[in-house]
Amino acid sequence: MNELMTAIAIRGGKGAADALHPVQTPRPVPKAGEVLIRVMAAGVNRPDIVQREGNYAPPPGASETLGLEVAGEVVQGAGRWQVGDRVCALLGGGGYAEYVAVDARHLLPVPAGLDLLQAAALPETLFTVYANVFEHGRLQAGETLLVHGATSGIGVAAIQMAKAAGAKVIATGRGADKAHAARTLGADIVVDSTNEDFAEVAREAGGVDVALDMVGGPFLEPTLKALNTGGRIVYIAAQGGNDLLVPAFTVMRKQAVITGSLLRPRSAADKARLAVEVERVVWPWVEAGRVRAVVDRSFPLQEAAAAHAYLESGAHTGKVMLVTQDGMVAS
Repeated sequence: MNELMTAIAIRGGKGAADALHPVQTPRPVPKAGEVLIRVMAAGVNRPDIVQREGNYAPPPGASETLGLEVAGEVVQGAGRWQVGDRVCALLGGGGYAEYVAVDARHLLPVPAGLDLLQAAALPETLFTVYANVFEHGRLQAGETLLVHGATSGIGVAAIQMAKAAGAKVIATGRGADKAHAARTLGADIVVDSTNEDFAEVAREAGGVDVALDMVGGPFLEPTLKALNTGGRIVYIAAQGGNDLLVPAFTVMRKQAVITGSLLRPRSAADKARLAVEVERVVWPWVEAGRVRAVVDRSFPLQEAAAAHAYLESGAHTGKVMLVTQDGMVAS
């Protein structure tokens, strides 16, 4: 019988944040080509909340346990990874646990200068931003990126990565505090969307070439208004409404592209390809301090329910994290 570990389960299969509770479950046994990681820290992300609510099933073959990114130590190696290596990893699930098995191609080394808590805050956000802003959105140096939800984990990463790539950034946030936080992260122009018209501000600043949108619904029309000819709107979530009423003539007149993607359902091969690109392009930015992990708050693994409630409150700037009891996350 496998050794047991602590993991987080959802009481009743779905529910509110307080449905999350710790359980004892068998430690995963890695398959061929997989690495077993002793988890020290795990990121808490919006898709975890959607899954907890019963609206986002794991991909076929993925763990039912929540958690899409971790950092820790290799305890059983494969591929380029040896026992004792400090790594972070992108997961299809299973991160809210003391151990996780993951495709060896989906691991990256902990960047120089970062501790394991900071490293665990990187994979889901950096992979998502790279795939959507730089691949789907084709953001180039000298262009302008509009980031909605600028103080979310994704927003924080998008601002920094765009600036590292030589782009200009216009960021939106709700409230003066979030606007100030976005400005400290390097955004060139920050709009408090509770009392300013971001489309007008963006147009006065020369318009935007790429927009990264996590809101959906009511933001489409003003985002299109802010878009330059040939601009791209990339959707990665729709927290403000799933349905888009698209003004077709405006799209045609501006030669606009409306696109988007999900990271989790991508094939293992495509995630492996992204890992290579993120290590090649983004890891040097991280190690140079141009892109940093912004951790708002961490919770013990057993307090995953409190971590979800905090993320849902919207009070955070950057990432919300879980750490194992013996996490040893300090650098």
